[in-house]
Amino acid sequence: MTRKNPSEHRRAWARWRDKIRDRPLIDFGYRITVGVIGTVVLIVGIIAIPYPGPGWAIVFLGLAILATEFRAAQVVLHWVRARYDTAMSWFTRQPIAVQALGALFTTAVVLGTLWLFGAVGLVAGWVGIDWPWLKSPIGIGS
Repeated sequence: MTRKNPSEHRRAWARWRDKIRDRPLIDFGYRITVGVIGTVVLIVGIIAIPYPGPGWAIVFLGLAILATEFRAAQVVLHWVRARYDTAMSWFTRQPIAVQALGALFTTAVVLGTLWLFGAVGLVAGWVGIDWPWLKSPIGIGS
């Protein structure tokens, strides 16, 4: 079995995409599908940003999916990536106290949202803690 090199894969993909472009109704459906999938992935990534894990990677993936079909998404992807790289570069140059403050703020956001969505009260209930202030003030997860 022979393996195609990456440029052959790109050419095969381009030929397949050109066949779809030749059929306007299918092309419209394809672009709508890419738009919906890319937007869902992007929203999941935005929600995941403050939590431990690959939040920003998911955001970039969502934008990359959208950028396969939409020029505006290509521009936004380039802009967001440049700003992200600049911010991370700045953050890594900061003193340890500023980095610790950033970690503390992130932890507070994560715990606050978990409390708001009722996860803190739920887990506390599993271990037999039933303090009223642990329950979500908006009734989610209670």
